[in-house]
Amino acid sequence: MTLTDAGPLVALVNRNDPNHGKCVAATKRLPSGPLVTTWPCFTEAMYLLSRAGGYAAQAALWRLRAGGRLELLDLPAADVDRMAELMDKYRDRPMDLGDASLLAAAEHLGTRRVFTLDSDFHVYRLSDGSSFDIVP
Repeated sequence: MTLTDAGPLVALVNRNDPNHGKCVAATKRLPSGPLVTTWPCFTEAMYLLSRAGGYAAQAALWRLRAGGRLELLDLPAADVDRMAELMDKYRDRPMDLGDASLLAAAEHLGTRRVFTLDSDFHVYRLSDGSSFDIVP
């Protein structure tokens, strides 16, 4: 499973994004199966795509999901509570909602791989103190 942040989602569907090539290449090295994201990251990506390419760019992200290449996680209440704790813990960064949702989901699901362009993930730690395996 590869948890995926908003940045790579935007880069994958927007050929004009400076990280497009790097993110497309990274997906070829990932294990088979869909990318997995959270609703906060999906929402952030939709917002960024609306500014970068309008509805056409947003529609491309919807097609990733419809085509089975992107899965949206439902976050249980415990993960939502954990997100608030994490945002408080990392308030000096500050941590945004999307990052908090990925960290909470990683802890809940027992995974460490995150596809992100956000350097803050080098600082974040899972509840057991381990770091993320960051792609790309």
